[in-house]
This record gives sequence, structure tokens and C-alpha cells, in this order.
Amino acid sequence: MGLVDSHAHLQADAFATDLGSVLQAAAAAGVEEILVPGWDLPSSRAAVALAHRWTGEASLPRLHAAVGVHPHAATAIGDAAWAEVIEAAEDHAVVAIGETGLDYDRMFSPRDAQLANLRRHLRLAFESARPAILHCRSAPGSRAAQDDLLAVLRDAGVGSPDWSRRFGARPPCILHSFSGPLDHAAAALELGLAISFSGLVFRPGEDASRDVARLVPPDRMLVETDCPYLSPPGGRRRNEPARVAEVAAWLARQRGHDLAEVAVSVAANLRQLTVGNAGPPG
Repeated sequence: MGLVDSHAHLQADAFATDLGSVLQAAAAAGVEEILVPGWDLPSSRAAVALAHRWTGEASLPRLHAAVGVHPHAATAIGDAAWAEVIEAAEDHAVVAIGETGLDYDRMFSPRDAQLANLRRHLRLAFESARPAILHCRSAPGSRAAQDDLLAVLRDAGVGSPDWSRRFGARPPCILHSFSGPLDHAAAALELGLAISFSGLVFRPGEDASRDVARLVPPDRMLVETDCPYLSPPGGRRRNEPARVAEVAAWLARQRGHDLAEVAVSVAANLRQLTVGNAGPPG
């Protein structure tokens, strides 16, 4: 079965000693492609290096890279380091910009710094014609991050004719590891975003994801592990790409479809995103 994992932090320390075995297990589970996002400059460089190191092994999943700065690290990267992120985005293995976004739950960076960081990623996404990978978490009982994210996307022009010309039929952004109310998802879909589901859907308090899973069009849904985090219930604490099948099975149940049908759709959606890795149209 041709599964994909649209968000896997394989460059994390959790995989430092056995990444080859992890990729072999993913291949045995039917995973054919994996997108590896960065969260700061070193991890972005590492994502690119992994894509070069492992892609080409016919028996293993193909790896793609994304480069960017997580909202947690928004205050830790200066202009010089950001210039290096921009340079790294030019590599042919890079198919997306991120992971970036807003996190008002743990607030490791001030709100203003997170907003500025998000805006520069959106500029880079537009300029490079590579979709932005968006993290979005609010504090419990709040939706401030979701509302701010939508406001910044609209201010940047996401959903406008300029962005549509830049990206064509491809989503300009991926709302990764979805969390939030149904109307947030509906507004994101109106802007053309893709929505990705992770093991977060199995956690208490994420009931809205079931309705979102039924709402998202088949050509804009993705699945991911966000490994080594967000393991589905049961099994090892460390999450791995092989377990993306459990998220895909959950998505299939919500939509009343066969797992094979969902697997085909999400694989096609990830591959559609990767066609933009040559940069903006001439």
C-alpha cells in the first residue's frame, strides 16, 4: 500500500542510532515517501542532508526536506541565520518551507516574535513557490493562535489571485497536525490550504477533528506522524513513520472509505506538493 508520511522529524536525536532500521520498518509498512521538516537552522540543514543521504535507496521510502523555524525558536534565530535558511531553501531536495506557525500554548517565544517569524516564512513560501508548513496551537480554552494565523495568512495574500498564479493547483500551505474548531478548518480550506492529521486525533479534547476529517476535500487531506512525537495509543512511546498507517486508518473510518482509497488520495496529494521543488514558475 502506497502510504506517505507528510511530517516526520527523522533528524531528531531520537533516531540518531537506528534511522536505517526505522526506514526499513516504514518501507515494510508500505510507506513510500516522507517529508522531513526542520525546526531551526541546524535541523533544516539536517533535513536536507537526510534527503540527499537516503533518497535513491530503491527499497526505502523517498525523503523530501523542508526548511524553516518553529515558533518556539522564533527569538533564537537572527538575520544571518535566516539568510542561511533562505539559501538552504534553494536545494532541490526542499519541497516546502517550515515548520513554522504559532504556538500560544507553551509560549517559548513572545507573540510578536512568532508573528514576525510567520510572516517571513510566508514571504519565502511565496517567493520560492514552496508551500508553508504551519503549526498552530492555542492555550487550552482559547483559539487565539487559530484566529491570528488566519489573519496573518489573509494579510499575506494567501488565497488571492497572486498566490493562485504562483502555486497553481497546489495548496500554498499545509495546516499540519490539525487541532482546532471546525470553523477554523473551514476558513483554512477557503484559503486553499491542505489539512494534515496526526496521532493528535486520538487524544482527548480533539473531537472536532472527526468533523474536520469529513469536511476536508479528498485532494487536500494529508496524514503524518509528527514523529518522534504524537504516538497513537499503544506501542512504543517513540513514534515512527510506520505508524502513519494508524492515522490513515482513522481518517478512512471518519470518511467511511477504505484505507486503500485514502492512502491513494494522500499519496497523490503529497506528490502534488512536491512538484514545486524547482522553484517558482518562469
